[in-house]
Amino acid sequence: MENGSLTAVTEFIFTGFPQQQDVSLLYFFPLLFIYIFIVIGNLLIFFAVRLDTHLHTPMYHFISLFSFLEIWYTTATIPKMLSNLVNEKKSISITGCLLQMYFFHSLGNTEGLLLTIMAIDRYLAICNPLRYQMIMTPKLCAQLSAGSCLVGFLVLLPEIVIISTLPFCGSNQIHQIFCDLVPVLNLACTDTSMILIEDVTHAVVIIITFLIIALSYMKIVSVILRIPSAEGRQKAFSTCAGHLTVFLIFFGSVCLMYLRFNATYPPVLDTAIAVMFSVCAPFFNPIIYSLRNKDMKNAIKRLFSVRTVLSTARG
Repeated sequence: MENGSLTAVTEFIFTGFPQQQDVSLLYFFPLLFIYIFIVIGNLLIFFAVRLDTHLHTPMYHFISLFSFLEIWYTTATIPKMLSNLVNEKKSISITGCLLQMYFFHSLGNTEGLLLTIMAIDRYLAICNPLRYQMIMTPKLCAQLSAGSCLVGFLVLLPEIVIISTLPFCGSNQIHQIFCDLVPVLNLACTDTSMILIEDVTHAVVIIITFLIIALSYMKIVSVILRIPSAEGRQKAFSTCAGHLTVFLIFFGSVCLMYLRFNATYPPVLDTAIAVMFSVCAPFFNPIIYSLRNKDMKNAIKRLFSVRTVLSTARG
């Protein structure tokens, strides 16, 4: 308050970080390691798929795109988290906050759509194998990839434009470790009910997407269990295990974060869920898609072999 009136807000302060600087620094290096691991791990997967002709299939095409998106998804939030951990003032400008929200959620929406496409791809490959190659053509894969990116980045744009016009005054404290829609809207000194209605719509979309993927995998499992040979069942399960694990981690954290409705969590739990959603889930994806996938491990080995040969030839 200043002279009995509300002071306009020019920046937001995050309250989810430890307030003691010594404690904040303890979190800096583990988070930096995780971020470097996420970037390098997903880059390895992306280039291994793109450069290895053995992996030029729809399934690996979608995996490589998902890995590429994961790099930017984490880059939207983690570098700013690292900066706030080493700075005494845990702040972000309003423009920076809006950009962070837009790219974080747009990339998250795109990944959700891509996971849905990957589930449908596995459904067609296992439940309709004779027509799979006719349906899932390279052209359709490119169209689905471009479509998921286009929809993911356009669906949130009107909401961000509206939020950018809202007046923020009074408190500037965001009770979180990154800019998120609801914590930011709570600081607006005007009616935001229309935007909250859109958030309910997004929640419905999340639920529908979850159901589509869950039903696809239920059908896939039922078909796999009817395969007569144990070797055939194991091979079919191995191609779906990674996708299913990533799906459970991704949508599990999404549901905890955004399908709480009127429920409120203690600040510590709220921050823990945000860390799981924005940091831990992306950390496990390269492990799932590389260490648990024989074809991917071989492709990464061949990628390093090619780099070694090239460096030797240059030397």
